Amino acid sequence: MENFELLRNVTIGQYIPTGSVIHRLDPRAKLLAASFLILAISFASSILANIIFLIVILIITRISRIDVKYLLRGFILGLPILIFIFVMQFLFMGRAEPAGYVFFEWGWFRITQRSLYIMALSGLRLLSFVFLTSLITMTSTTTELTHGVEQLLRPFRRVRVPSHELALILMIALRFVPTLAEEMENIMKAQASRGADIGTGRMWRPDKAAKAYLPLIVPLFLNAFRRAEDLVWAMEARGYVGGEGRTNFIQLKSRGIDYVVVIAAFLFMIFMMVFPWPSISPILRQIGFMG
Repeated sequence: MENFELLRNVTIGQYIPTGSVIHRLDPRAKLLAASFLILAISFASSILANIIFLIVILIITRISRIDVKYLLRGFILGLPILIFIFVMQFLFMGRAEPAGYVFFEWGWFRITQRSLYIMALSGLRLLSFVFLTSLITMTSTTTELTHGVEQLLRPFRRVRVPSHELALILMIALRFVPTLAEEMENIMKAQASRGADIGTGRMWRPDKAAKAYLPLIVPLFLNAFRRAEDLVWAMEARGYVGGEGRTNFIQLKSRGIDYVVVIAAFLFMIFMMVFPWPSISPILRQIGFMG
C-alpha cells in the first residue's frame, strides 16, 4: 500500500508547528528572504555555489527543527519526471558546444563535461527549490502567508493590482496541494480495488504510467471543481467580501530579527551573484577524474 500513500510525500502546503525561531518570524520577512534566495540560486551558474546554497537550506531546516528526512519526501513524487529529464539531457546535451572534456563517445552518443555539468546543476537547483518552497509552508500557516503576500503586494494597489484577491488565490491554491494529493490517493486505492493496474513497478515506464494515470485525471479534476464550488458557497455564506476597505483581524508587526533576516538574505544573494566562483574542472583533474 506504500505505492498509494501520496499524502505523506507531499511537503508543499504542510505546516509543522515546532515553535522554532523561523516559525516566529514575520511572514513578510520569510517571503522576502525566500525571494532573495530563489533569485540567488537562479543566477548562480556554478556547481560549487549551488552546493553551498543547498547546505544553507539544510542549516535553515535544522534551525526550524524539521526532520531532513521528511523534507526529502517532497522529492520522491517528482523523481520519475526528474529521471526522465536527466536521461534526455544525458542523451542530447552531449552534442552541445562547447562540449569540454569528452569522457565517452560512441557514434552520435557521447558523455561530455558539459552534459554532466548541466545535469548536476539542474539537479542541485531543483532540489534547492523544492526544499526552500517546502520550508516556507512548513514554517508558516496559510493565514500568515496570505496576510504576508497581501501586505507585500499592497503598494501595487495604486496601479490597480488586486493584492488581497491575488494573495487569497495563491494561498488557496497552495493549500489545495495536499488536499488534491489526498484525493488522488483515494481515487488510486478505489481503482486498484477494482483491479486497475496502478502502483506497480512498471509505473516507472512513461508509457505505462500515462496509461495507468489517465483514468485518474477526470475524477480528480471533477472532485477538485466540486471542492472549489463548496469553498465558494462557504465563503459567500459567511459574508466574505474582498477588495478595498476590508480590515484584518491579524496585524503583522516586524521585529529587529525580521529585518536582520531580510538583510542577510539580500547580502547572500549579492554574494552568490558577484563572487567569482571557481570551476570544479581543476579539482576533477587533480583527483584524476578527467585524465
